[in-house]
Amino acid sequence: LRRCAMSPAAVARGLALAALLVLSLAVSARQARRPNVVLILTDDQDVCLGGMTPLKKTNALIAQMGITFLNAYVPSALCCPSRASILTGKYPHNHHVVNNTLEGNCSSKLWQKIQEPYTFPALLKNMCGYQTFFAGKYLNEYGAEDAGGVGHVPPGWSFWYALEKNSKYYNYTLSVNGKARRHGENYSVDYLTDVLANMSLDFLEYKSNFEPFFMMISTPAPHSPWTAAPQYTKSFQNVSAPRNSNFNIHGKNKHWLIRQAKTPMTNSSIQFLDDAYRKRWQTLLSVDDLVEKLVKKLELNGELENTYIFYTSDNGYHTGKIFHCLLNVFFLTLQMLVANIDLGPTILDIAGYDLNKTQMDGMSLLPLLRGDKNVTWRSDFLVEYQGEGYNGSDPTCPGLGPGVTHCFPDCVCEDSYNNTYACVRTLSTSWDLQYCEFDDREVFVEVYNLTADPHQINNIAKTIDQEILEKMNYRLMMLQSCSGATCRTPGVFDPGYRFDPRLMFSNHGVRARRFSAQSL
Repeated sequence: LRRCAMSPAAVARGLALAALLVLSLAVSARQARRPNVVLILTDDQDVCLGGMTPLKKTNALIAQMGITFLNAYVPSALCCPSRASILTGKYPHNHHVVNNTLEGNCSSKLWQKIQEPYTFPALLKNMCGYQTFFAGKYLNEYGAEDAGGVGHVPPGWSFWYALEKNSKYYNYTLSVNGKARRHGENYSVDYLTDVLANMSLDFLEYKSNFEPFFMMISTPAPHSPWTAAPQYTKSFQNVSAPRNSNFNIHGKNKHWLIRQAKTPMTNSSIQFLDDAYRKRWQTLLSVDDLVEKLVKKLELNGELENTYIFYTSDNGYHTGKIFHCLLNVFFLTLQMLVANIDLGPTILDIAGYDLNKTQMDGMSLLPLLRGDKNVTWRSDFLVEYQGEGYNGSDPTCPGLGPGVTHCFPDCVCEDSYNNTYACVRTLSTSWDLQYCEFDDREVFVEVYNLTADPHQINNIAKTIDQEILEKMNYRLMMLQSCSGATCRTPGVFDPGYRFDPRLMFSNHGVRARRFSAQSL
């Protein structure tokens, strides 16, 4: 029995993004049958803020027995774009889901027409002969009447149990193969995480034994409203949000959305954060139960040794930090830089599908899992996000004027219409950098040396070497217009990288912008 665990650390909305990713590999080389695959996707879970700590069973059954990728990330720190990247294997600029709204292409009719037929589950079912099972949260606007309602079942799913709209624990509607099923607030039959666990076990009990299967189980936890199962509401009473060096300090030299936050926070705001942190952990205890039940059922069925289990989150969450902790991941202690756009190619590769027939931006992790030698791998990846906001003021913070949204106590706002940015996250033997450009009137730039400043406190955009600044700007432009194989070209610090300053002003399909340290 071989297992590998991969878990990425997480972030919320903001400068970077994160996801949690645990991969359990339990495939025997003696098995002639094509492997099964299980993907467990949580909502807003983190690693860097202790999101895996309450998952004792998951750690014991998966993470402690496998491979750990130390550097894994998501290309967008928001639910719908990140989930779309998992499904398509593409960066947001290629799948065109930019935020959590229908207008932002989240489960829109355009998404359904252009992207859904080519997601990796659709290819698994239609081209590889897999039974496919989905249960839980799909995309934030799934079930919207303007996009077909819950009667819409995306192509490629044999069994479909999808939550209407965003995460809830009680009082929700499921699409059961296109038919609406309403749930109330009776814990024994309605608590969503447990409902998903029971549906998953039923599938494993009654599925065909003559075809391989793929399962995607997408839990509401630990997303708000942070409703724990009754047996866990008293857990972690002495737990509070981590007080790291970037907790409750002013975000100087940062984007205005961070600079405007009130510091130091009031006692009521700190209490809100501590309560949220504790409740998030409480909701995860039911996920831990789900994982235990699932692994035991696979073992009982004699299928565990022929099944890959991935555990991941769409993005993370931050509690009082001035940055969003950039994604770390577990896997066998490999240093390779991986992203959630790699999940689709990896799972298709496991199923034996020819990846050259796809238009995916990601890379298959399978050569790394097999221990292949001389694997050429990326040293950077793209982060991109389009801010949400509207012309009116947020009712909780009218003094901030129009454009902000998702405001919390003391007018700490998560987003705004000009919180639109793109970053290059680079990890090489010589540099561990994050370079970001904001598309706003400030033309704001942030650069962090994550070796010296892992909490992203000191923006070095004005002091970093001019040549590095220009190369990162050029690399960002190239990645923002990449597609497929061009997203996997050598990074700034790779031996094969070629930089021609004359190309800084040529047409790359995106607006070329040159930044100098003196002008910032």
